[in-house]
Amino acid sequence: MINRVYRLASRPLGEPRPENFELVEEEVPRPGAGQILVRNTWMSVDPYMRGRMDDAESYIPPFQVGGPLEGSAVGEVIASEAGEIPVGATVSHFLGWREYALLNAAEATVVDTGIARPQDYLGALGTTGLTAYLALTVIAPVREGDVVFVSAAAGAVGSIAGQLARKLGAAKVIGSAGGPDKGKKLIETFGFDTAIDHRAGSVAGQLAAAAPQGIDVYVDNVGGDHLEAAIGALRTHGRAALVGMISQYNATGPVPGPRNVYDLVTKRLSLRGVLVTDHLDRFPEYIGKAAAWLTDGTLRTEETVFEGIEQAPAAFLGVLRGANTGKMLVRLGR
Repeated sequence: MINRVYRLASRPLGEPRPENFELVEEEVPRPGAGQILVRNTWMSVDPYMRGRMDDAESYIPPFQVGGPLEGSAVGEVIASEAGEIPVGATVSHFLGWREYALLNAAEATVVDTGIARPQDYLGALGTTGLTAYLALTVIAPVREGDVVFVSAAAGAVGSIAGQLARKLGAAKVIGSAGGPDKGKKLIETFGFDTAIDHRAGSVAGQLAAAAPQGIDVYVDNVGGDHLEAAIGALRTHGRAALVGMISQYNATGPVPGPRNVYDLVTKRLSLRGVLVTDHLDRFPEYIGKAAAWLTDGTLRTEETVFEGIEQAPAAFLGVLRGANTGKMLVRLGR
C-alpha cells in the first residue's frame, strides 16, 4: 500500500505558492504495539497553518522544510494494535495532509458518528466550533441584549460564532464578509441581522451605520481595518475575543497596529486572545450542546469541499483568500 503525503518543499515569502508543497509517496507503515493505522477520509485546512510555514517562534512549532505537513483529520481505523480502539472505529487526530496516518492510540479520539457526520468533527464539533464557543462564553462573554460584531463571519469560526451569539442572548448580530453572495448567506442561512461587505467600502463606516449606538462584543478573525473599526465602535467596557488576524498572515514586513488603540484606555475595553488548546477540557461540555443543536437544526453549517489529496494546497490557498463559505475541507480517498 502506498501513502501519499504532503511535505513542505520551501518556505513562502508572502502568499504561499504551489511550489511550496511537495506530494510524495511512501510505503504505508504497519502499527506496532499500542498503535493504530487510520485511512483518512477528511482533512482540514486552516488559516493558522500559514504561520507554521514560517521559521518563527509561536504557540505551535513551525513545519520543517522537507518534513510532513499536519493538521486535523478524521478517518477510519483499518489496523489496530491498541485494544481500546478497534478496527472500524472513526477517529479524529492531528496527522492530516496524508492519506494514511500511523498514530499512538493516545493521539486519536474516537468520535460518535451516530450523532453527527465524521466531517462535523472538523467543523462545528471540532476545534472550529469550540473556538467560537470559547470566544463568546469565556474570552468575551455575551450578555443578554448585547450587540455583537463578527468578522470573517461567513468562514468556519465566524459562521458558528454568529449563531452562538444569538443563542447566548445577543439582541443584534452583525457580520462582515466579502461580497453580496456571502452577505446574503449570513442573513438567510446563519441568522445574522446585518451583513457588512468589506469590499464595498469603509468597514468603520458600515459598522457605524449598522450599530449607531455601538457594539458590546467583537469576535476578531481578521485584524487590520476590522479591528480598528471594532475598537472605535465598542462601547464602554466592551469586550473582544481575538481569534485570528488573517489580513496579516502573508505580510512580508511589520504590520501597523490600530490607530485608535488609546480607546482601550478611555473606554476600559478588554481585548483578549483565545487559543483553543488552552481549553480542550471544555470539549465534552461543548459537544454535548452543539450535537443537539445540529440535530434540531438550530446550528447550521456549510462546507466548501475540495476532492482528493492533490487538491489540498489549492484548498489551503483558497481559505487564505476567503474562497470558502463555512468550513474548508478536503475529502480524501481513491
